[in-house]
Amino acid sequence: MRALLVVNPAATTTSARTRDVLIHALASEMKLEAVTTEYRGHARDLGRRAAESDDIELVVALGGDGTVNEVVNGLLHNGPDPERLPRLAVVPGGSTNVFARALGLPNDAVEATGAILDALRDRTERTVGLGLAAGAPGTEDEAVPARWFTFCAGLGFDASVIGRVEQQRERGKRSTHALYMRQVVRQFLDEPHRRHGPITLERPGEDPVTDLVLSIVCNTSPWTFLGNRPVYASPRASFDTALDVVGLSKLSTSAVARYATQLLTSTPERGPRGKHAVTLHDLTDFTLHSKVPLPFQMDGDHLGLRTSVTFTGVRRALRVIV
Repeated sequence: MRALLVVNPAATTTSARTRDVLIHALASEMKLEAVTTEYRGHARDLGRRAAESDDIELVVALGGDGTVNEVVNGLLHNGPDPERLPRLAVVPGGSTNVFARALGLPNDAVEATGAILDALRDRTERTVGLGLAAGAPGTEDEAVPARWFTFCAGLGFDASVIGRVEQQRERGKRSTHALYMRQVVRQFLDEPHRRHGPITLERPGEDPVTDLVLSIVCNTSPWTFLGNRPVYASPRASFDTALDVVGLSKLSTSAVARYATQLLTSTPERGPRGKHAVTLHDLTDFTLHSKVPLPFQMDGDHLGLRTSVTFTGVRRALRVIV
């Protein structure tokens, strides 16, 4: 088997020595080309190169969720074709690694590499669904190119938090769960739309859902992890279905306390609930519109401000080694 290993040298939880060990372990089982990313978007370019090659059968992403997202967008540059495209394997190297952990892989890079090698020997894989987001036709965001995401996207509050975290990281702060929690509190205190949400969700054949302050789109469950604790925003979300949405229409102090508690105590059977919570399951096509430009994120990557985003849930988009 010929494989391409895409290595993010800035991955937060793997050292250069650990990466060398993993490369040697993978190279012992396959014809491996290892490439270290050198710029933002490099992993996407490498994924596209693999998709357009005639002999690469597997792409291994060694990094966090951002690296995985880039590789996936490269692989699916010309659209999903699970039977033709190389398979994807993920070695977690980021601070949270939601996609890898949602697939059931260990959060330790060495253990995950062992699990991937076992899966390759046993020929075990699954075909997962993915989400696709693009600028909505007829809006000022119409020209925004489509982009795939593996586990979540968000317009509004959660994207604002991610933007704050990225600013702190640019100032030299480490990406930790404590850093995220501090930025959640700060965003809540500064949030201008706590009581009158500007977001409307529209979907074919249904009444619009209006006045949302927060909108999270989930492609799988858990939505994220706090250390070893899984957090279930949309417990029914799955790689085997289309997309789920959880929205909140109010972020008062009491509402935030209630929904934060529900998230922290969420389970695979029970997530956020209440009169200000909206949960929608297995949506294939819908659009989020905002009265004002809001931060937008995909797979934990802040992508700037948007006023309208169209989402498509694509079942059976990519083969993954598990």
